[in-house]
Amino acid sequence: MFTLSRSAAVIMLALVVAALPAPRAEGPKQLIAHRGASAYAPEHTVASYTLAMQQKADFVEPDLAVTKDNVLICLHDDTLDRTTNVAEVFGGRRGGNALANDFTIDEIKRLDAGKWFKPEFTGARVPTFQEMIDLVRGKAGLYPELKSPELYKSRNVDQVKLFVDLVRKNGLEKPESLRTTPVIIQSFDETAIPRVLLTSNDADVATARLREVATFATGIAPEKAILARHPGMVAAAHNLRLTVTSWTFRADDKTSFPTVRDEMAHYLYTLGIDALFTNNPDQFPRR
Repeated sequence: MFTLSRSAAVIMLALVVAALPAPRAEGPKQLIAHRGASAYAPEHTVASYTLAMQQKADFVEPDLAVTKDNVLICLHDDTLDRTTNVAEVFGGRRGGNALANDFTIDEIKRLDAGKWFKPEFTGARVPTFQEMIDLVRGKAGLYPELKSPELYKSRNVDQVKLFVDLVRKNGLEKPESLRTTPVIIQSFDETAIPRVLLTSNDADVATARLREVATFATGIAPEKAILARHPGMVAAAHNLRLTVTSWTFRADDKTSFPTVRDEMAHYLYTLGIDALFTNNPDQFPRR
């Protein structure tokens, strides 16, 4: 199991704390583009990230995976099957379970990451995290998720070190950078780093558990269904100086709200959350 060096932990903590606003019921709400503007363009592509910024996202979310040759790439799944033509290019090399960590960056750059979504996106490629940083920096914040820590630990891949090294290389931890490109780290893994804790577990929003979360995280990000069942947790979290972010709001969900804009407005302004993830950044209700 990998552990953070003191310097790596300090960088992680600095990124999260510098980027997060103080939680309060009223104030600016934060729009996080979920995998980019993924309702309108193929997730985790330059097209999706660019459109998210055009739709005025405060943050753009890259999920991070690691290639065989230790390059961080923007990819939600552990495998390449769903969002690329890996089976076509490599002939089912992994029997329909094409782990990104089994392919080099050069091999992954041969794959089409857009045609599956719509024909007009044919030719889109899987971006590296460095390419994503270069595209977004200075225009929006970065909200990376370190994916599948157990997978990488089992393969002796130090995903956290790769991330910290790239942060340092780009100077993303420096105050002057954070002013124009804030960085917030998210993870379901509560043992890894100071961050926003993602959860789909009702038990995580109980007051006693929130007190525990406040000892190792700066915010909590419950799935929206949990918030609907436990709306009082927002005030409890704010009292503990935790921000509250929820996920995922999408126009193609069937809900009791007339539109996704109405749904987001309810969570932001009635329940009082601080931020949310959406596939539809253009529908975010600012006040």
